[in-house]
Amino acid sequence: MKAFWNWWHKTPLYIRIILGLVVGVGIGLALQGQTETLEHLRVPSDLILRMLRTLAPPLILVAVIRALMSADLKGKQVGKMAQLLVTNTLAAILIGLFVANVVQPGHFAPRMEAPTKAQETDLVKKKVLEVLKSENYVPEPKTPKDPLGQFLDNVPRSLLEPLNSSDKVLGVIFIAVAFGMAFRPFRNKPLHTLSDLMDVLLESLITILHWIVDVVPIGVMGVVAHVLGTKGVEPFKALGIFVLTVLLALTLQGIYYLTRIRLQSWVRPIPLLKGMSDALMMAFSTASSTASMPLTYECLKDKVKVREESASMGALVGTNFNNDGTALYEAMAALFMAQMLGHSLSLAQQFMVVVTSIIASVGAAGIPEAGLVTMTLVFTSVGLPPTFIPILLTVDWFLDRCRTTLNVMGDVTVSCILDGKIPETHEEAV
Repeated sequence: MKAFWNWWHKTPLYIRIILGLVVGVGIGLALQGQTETLEHLRVPSDLILRMLRTLAPPLILVAVIRALMSADLKGKQVGKMAQLLVTNTLAAILIGLFVANVVQPGHFAPRMEAPTKAQETDLVKKKVLEVLKSENYVPEPKTPKDPLGQFLDNVPRSLLEPLNSSDKVLGVIFIAVAFGMAFRPFRNKPLHTLSDLMDVLLESLITILHWIVDVVPIGVMGVVAHVLGTKGVEPFKALGIFVLTVLLALTLQGIYYLTRIRLQSWVRPIPLLKGMSDALMMAFSTASSTASMPLTYECLKDKVKVREESASMGALVGTNFNNDGTALYEAMAALFMAQMLGHSLSLAQQFMVVVTSIIASVGAAGIPEAGLVTMTLVFTSVGLPPTFIPILLTVDWFLDRCRTTLNVMGDVTVSCILDGKIPETHEEAV
């Protein structure tokens, strides 16, 4: 068993997800038509998503606070950089929504059904109705739930939910055990500043996130088996259309970047792409803009020849705030899922997607599997159930690399525009 867990942790997540996909396909084909059994296979996915929904708000909150506290913001370029970051992210989300509205990849799949909000809160509603009926109401004997259903009911939907209810003791215990274990590595660390406290909180939340992400492939296996066994292969054909649609939107955003660089800086697109090729390839291979940050800075300074201050503002500071590819993807994923479920997102709801995507993307660069975390927030903001997010994870390992590359390209764009329309050597000559 120990050897298996060692192999599990050493194997990259995307390979484990692909294995989960393959096993899920096999189980789904073998159990086609056995609805009751297939429903049970979706339980691991529901549990993982509930834990992610619990963790996502505090994780994003702490990440954003820490990013704003730790960013080295100074000089006249701060205001210009903020304007560039906001306009680039806004352009990315609008491009994503435009392409998703035009292509409508979710309509290539058969109509999916998700549990309604009323079904999810049925137990709470029943209790409220009982109270309203009569003061002297004598409750009927409760039908005992199966142990698995009872366990799921006690997994909290938010960190504060168990604290507001006297019958959610198990939820309090879950949270206490998770944070108790996550805090152990930091129990002897001195906290001298507020920044130290935020570092410990963020690292602890990321530790818990790693535990959840470790079992994501099992959730993928269950939901793939459930969808394949009940709906067939049509939903997965739609995923292929979705991947192509996202790649189209990312390409349009890349063209937007290069056009903006050409018009607003002295740097020219072709030499820029040649000079940044190593950093962009590293971003694609590692799927981490944070890991690529030192190389991005080095390429900007030594190969593209932008000023050191401009390179540091875009590549080192901007990385914490600039996640255009992630924001674009979240917006498109929300629209794709709405189309699959037959929901029509109004302009107001799409605006909410824009706002939530921008806020969730700030500070997301340092969070592993940030897209998975922020997606739950975006879906929840417009009332979309996150039930089928694991379906997206079957292709997310590839799209994550593509959008990370775009994130780095966004950092490069900020650096080039901050550097102005006159290169440093010409400025010195004058």
